[in-house]
Amino acid sequence: MFRSTRTKRLVRLTAVLAAASAAALGLAGCSGSGAGSAGSATSGNITWWGWTPQPNNAKTYIADFNKKYPNIHVTYKQVTIDGWNAALRPALASSNGPDVFNISPGQYMTAFAGSAIDLKPAVEKALGSDWKSKLAPTNVTGLSTSSGKLAAVSAGSTSAGSLWINADLFKKYDLQPPKTLADWKNVCSVFKSHGVGCFVQGVGQVAFDQDTLQSIADSVQPGMWTKATQGKVKWTDPVFVKTLDIWKSMFKDGIFEDGALGVQQYPDASNDFMSQKYAMVMMGTWYMQYATQDGMSAAISAAGVGTPVKFPILPISFPDVAGKGNPATLFGDSDYGLAVNAKSKQQAAATTFAVWLGTSKAGQQAIADGLNDIPSLKGVNANWDAIKLVDPTTQKSALTTLTQQATASSEPRLSTVSANLQTAIGVAATTVAAGKATPAQAVQTLQTASTSAGSN
Repeated sequence: MFRSTRTKRLVRLTAVLAAASAAALGLAGCSGSGAGSAGSATSGNITWWGWTPQPNNAKTYIADFNKKYPNIHVTYKQVTIDGWNAALRPALASSNGPDVFNISPGQYMTAFAGSAIDLKPAVEKALGSDWKSKLAPTNVTGLSTSSGKLAAVSAGSTSAGSLWINADLFKKYDLQPPKTLADWKNVCSVFKSHGVGCFVQGVGQVAFDQDTLQSIADSVQPGMWTKATQGKVKWTDPVFVKTLDIWKSMFKDGIFEDGALGVQQYPDASNDFMSQKYAMVMMGTWYMQYATQDGMSAAISAAGVGTPVKFPILPISFPDVAGKGNPATLFGDSDYGLAVNAKSKQQAAATTFAVWLGTSKAGQQAIADGLNDIPSLKGVNANWDAIKLVDPTTQKSALTTLTQQATASSEPRLSTVSANLQTAIGVAATTVAAGKATPAQAVQTLQTASTSAGSN
């Protein structure tokens, strides 16, 4: 009797476990199988949410997409980067979220990759079994989970580590782009003597402080910044004390303007540069879009200039601020990838759009010509002859070189930085700049954040 009852209970338990397993498998399939089979692959109405690109670029991408897929209607909604978590998290938890949404390497991968289907089978179908070799490596690794799921197809990459100058202002005052810390200090002194601001950066916005600090660290000893973000060296290493010491000297020597701690990179610093109040700004490859006549006109208007006057902007390498002769480097990741919502009822159409933009020559050419991102698909380059630059004679060569350097770079920018570490970087940068912490004290802040994250 006991054995019989126990057997029945076991049978019922087995049935319950089987049902639970089936449900779990169903959920797993929903979130990660990569089926992307719901709906039609060639027709439907889909929504795409992103903090980038700008609506005008998105409009161009969608128009080009519709030349091949006229029956898939894409509605783009731009959400501010500051409001991204608050907007996307509840949307994905509901059944009314976007069909396609942006993911970038690092924090957003951690937060949202679980809500995306695996796009690897679709990309493999589009590019073949050697698909990885056809895409920029960082654009694949940064958007893949530890289990190998491709959570998003990269539209393109961006890199930081460059500065941009107003070529007309440098020419007017007979100045050359600075190559050392002493050059930089002198250039700033000359500009200020003529009532022109020199270098503008929004120190109140952490991500851009991180870019400048990474450039300084690479000048002190290349590669150490990346190793520290990966937990391979400690932040208390003398390299980072020196890095923050140089950072502090840039405030003391007048390279950073007074009040820089209260400035945001967007819109403040960008607007100040575009209105020609400053001759230099710290920005990455994404700033190429303002080298064009249309891009600059829009940026100047956004800066509130009543009578816009276009001027050529040029990228320059970050100066050798440590004086060690180390070459300036660019570091970057996928700017954003297109993920397909696991709850979308239009997964097939959404997958068609994501894969087209990220892997097709037509989609990647649209990305290249937009100059907001550098294409993921190898061999696709901006069609410079068709792009209307403000001053092609001075800009074309510099922009081509910048693109080549960014494509060749393998140093990550954001993908190895956790949210806690980025917060600590912001604290270290601002407290040192404000004189509230010494470089030696600030690196302890960084190390504490790294240790708490289990890095080292």
